[in-house]
Amino acid sequence: MLNTKMIGNKIAEARKKINISQAQLAQRLFISQQAVGKWERGESMPDIITINRLAEILGVDLNYFSENFQSTDDDKALKKTIGHNGGIEQSEQEVANSSYAQERQVLTNFSGSNLPESDFAGVTARKGKFEGSALRGSDFSGADLTGSSFKASDVREANFDGANLTDCNFYALDLSGASFHQSILERTNFSASGLDGVKFSDVKLTSVKLTVTDLRKTVFENCIFDGVDFDKSDMRGLCLDGQTFIGVKFDNSSLKEATFYGATLKNVSFRATYALTNKFYRTIKTIRFDGAMMDKLSYNALKGMGADLSKVTIV
Repeated sequence: MLNTKMIGNKIAEARKKINISQAQLAQRLFISQQAVGKWERGESMPDIITINRLAEILGVDLNYFSENFQSTDDDKALKKTIGHNGGIEQSEQEVANSSYAQERQVLTNFSGSNLPESDFAGVTARKGKFEGSALRGSDFSGADLTGSSFKASDVREANFDGANLTDCNFYALDLSGASFHQSILERTNFSASGLDGVKFSDVKLTSVKLTVTDLRKTVFENCIFDGVDFDKSDMRGLCLDGQTFIGVKFDNSSLKEATFYGATLKNVSFRATYALTNKFYRTIKTIRFDGAMMDKLSYNALKGMGADLSKVTIV
């Protein structure tokens, strides 16, 4: 049986060694400072998942928290051992830098968590996992979430404004009402998700994929789509007026009655995977391009499909 007081003392000792406050430790664990204080006073104890996170943040082995763990406080002896075994002697500053780098690279796993309306604003949580989690109304504004995975979670009304979402994967989610204002979207994947009322504003989407995604009620304002792939997505009646599309594929997506008023299209594809049926041609004729500007390749491809380009300017 774990000794609560002993665990608390070990947490305090390791925290002080890497020179961080209770508040800073609490912030990295996304808990209150009061909770850390209770641990260190022996009034309560973290659960096993949190102990794993503590070990990573504090730069210690899990065995450190056991009663039989023998610590070595003699830094000179440690340096001597390192020098003897590897022929390399690290300075105290190098050791500190190594611990700090290790802490910064910790994988963040919030899968299966109940965290509605949580504050993640400005955090660094690269390669984080938010799978099967309740995150409705949570604030991720300005966060660095590079490489993170959001899967089968409730992310309704979440705020991703200004967040770095490079290489992120949004799969089988309810993103209704979420906001992506000035977010960084590079190689970001949205798949099999509902985006009702989601708003993308002042965003450049680079090499983004939107696969089997319902976009009928999604809002795009002042966006640039560069190398984006809309694959098998439902875009019926979608307003894409005034947006810029460069190297974009709308292949296999439903675009009936979608509008591109005043949009700019360069090297854009609207092909279907299978034979071009009468139904496909009829759908192309319902798309409005009035006031749009197109390069010759996009213009001729659409013209060959029967699109109404009478009010389009070739650039």
